[in-house]
Amino acid sequence: MNALPEPATIPRVALVGAGPGDPDLLTIKAVKAIRAATVLLVDDLVGEGVLRYARRSARIVHVGKRGGCKSTPQAFIERLMATEALKGERVVRLKGGDPFVFGRGGEEAEHLRAAGVEVDVINGITSGLAAVTGLGVPLTHRDHAHGVIFVTGHAKAGEAPLDWPQLARTAAQGYTLVVYMGVAQAGQIESGLLQGLPAETPLAVVQHASLPQLRHVVTELGQLQTMLAREGIGSPAIIIVGDVLRGLQALPLSAPALSAAAA
Repeated sequence: MNALPEPATIPRVALVGAGPGDPDLLTIKAVKAIRAATVLLVDDLVGEGVLRYARRSARIVHVGKRGGCKSTPQAFIERLMATEALKGERVVRLKGGDPFVFGRGGEEAEHLRAAGVEVDVINGITSGLAAVTGLGVPLTHRDHAHGVIFVTGHAKAGEAPLDWPQLARTAAQGYTLVVYMGVAQAGQIESGLLQGLPAETPLAVVQHASLPQLRHVVTELGQLQTMLAREGIGSPAIIIVGDVLRGLQALPLSAPALSAAAA
């Protein structure tokens, strides 16, 4: 068994992106950080195989953090990270996707620095990128999309929802729209986007990107709610809207829904 690493001389926490789930998509830097950690705080969406790189002696704390489900309070997570780091532990906050893409990494970094703790950020492949890669299409394409917009469909409690009509008008100028945590708000998203995009705009929903249980369905914007109900696709899933999806159609685009994979 390898010897336990020496305690960190400067209190620090690594915010590590575990990627979309497939442990083979971890960066080398992420693996090194996981192996060195004595305490890991792990989100629900971290792939099971990722923790095989953790030391047997490491303390692993599962903190939930899955949209729409009960989770450990964020304030408790932030306090625990700071407390353990100040005690000399090598702390890793392990997050699905990337810490700085809808992962609350910015909030955690601010809290840790205010507590006198240094912060290292190790990027991971975000699920929005993994989702389109699983479909075999790009996020941008010179003929179809000269940019990409990442948004979350899950508004902060007490805040107004996103201005979907305005997002639709922007996307109509040549942008791929990638929506995280949007399945529960599919009706609002569909009706809002239809105010700025045609009903026949290509749309795909990808569930469990990069994992063996991946499912994806290709349809039209005007069929989003109907398709989700019929196919039984739920969270975690990514919604992609835009002309980069046109190459996926093996049937006319007017078909109600094109199931591209099964569970």
